[in-house]
Amino acid sequence: MYAVIRAGGKQYRVAPGDVIRVEKLGTGTDGQVEFPVVAVSSAEGQVANEAGARVVGEVVGEGRGAKVLVFHYKRKKQYKKLRGHRQEYTAVRITEIAAGGQSFKAPELPKKEVKPRKVKAAAEAPAEEAKTAKAPAKKAAPKKAAKKSAAKKK
Repeated sequence: MYAVIRAGGKQYRVAPGDVIRVEKLGTGTDGQVEFPVVAVSSAEGQVANEAGARVVGEVVGEGRGAKVLVFHYKRKKQYKKLRGHRQEYTAVRITEIAAGGQSFKAPELPKKEVKPRKVKAAAEAPAEEAKTAKAPAKKAAPKKAAKKSAAKKK
């Protein structure tokens, strides 16, 4: 199943589990976003009634796109201006498409496992280094003698 949604003045064709980048959204609802639906399809070539359809997504991340350089130039007038622009975006993962009494949900993502830290080895290493050898501090380089010509002028 897929749906066509509207976000940020553009339309996107999405399916459950898709991650899309839309223009920056204000996220005030715990990362859940609901999009207005333009069209819904349960099979290729068939468009269903979008009156009762809804598309729900969760915010995955936010960021800024690549820099686009805008160059203004007027010939023979010595006028040049270069400006950069980075468009802000919100990455959204589509979690559910519901239409016509049916609901299609995206599979749950596996949670990342936290790697245990090696506390014992890390605690012993600095203690051994302190006992065995301390590196001598570097001395500053000797200052160069003033030139003889500067001494004669005085």
